Amino acid sequence: MPKATESLRDPVQTVRKTLLALGAKDTVRIFEEKVPTAAAAASVLGCEVAAITNSLVFEVDGAPLLILASGAAKVDTALVARQLGTGKIRRAMPDFVLEHTGQEVGGVAPIGHPQPIRTILDSSLQDHGELWAGAGDHNSMFSITYVDLLRITGAAELPVR
Repeated sequence: MPKATESLRDPVQTVRKTLLALGAKDTVRIFEEKVPTAAAAASVLGCEVAAITNSLVFEVDGAPLLILASGAAKVDTALVARQLGTGKIRRAMPDFVLEHTGQEVGGVAPIGHPQPIRTILDSSLQDHGELWAGAGDHNSMFSITYVDLLRITGAAELPVR
């Protein structure tokens, strides 16, 4: 298995290739300024913070759990744990995120990881015609519809707050 640092060579290109391989359009945009937060991304893109899809990695019993949450949402991990019937959900440490996604915190994409990750999609995101998600680093984002994001991630739809 390759080391996580090897997959960091160009995570944005990995996301682009994954989008195309999954039948989605390559809508990746690269910005001069960093967009590591939902507020920063919304400001640069001129959209609502709620239309930004944060890719948040958590740890459940030693395994990663990716929650794709609205930038306007604070994830209620106890609620998600009850819905999933799991143990306690904890925010993952940066090295854990890098190991499982090949991407650094603040630039994690919903796709393009070395191995599939169990994924939850915040059902409130369906209120937006166009969503924006991280594309593998701090300077890139891609646009996608809720239906396509659900399809390409294989996520389970759940309320997360």
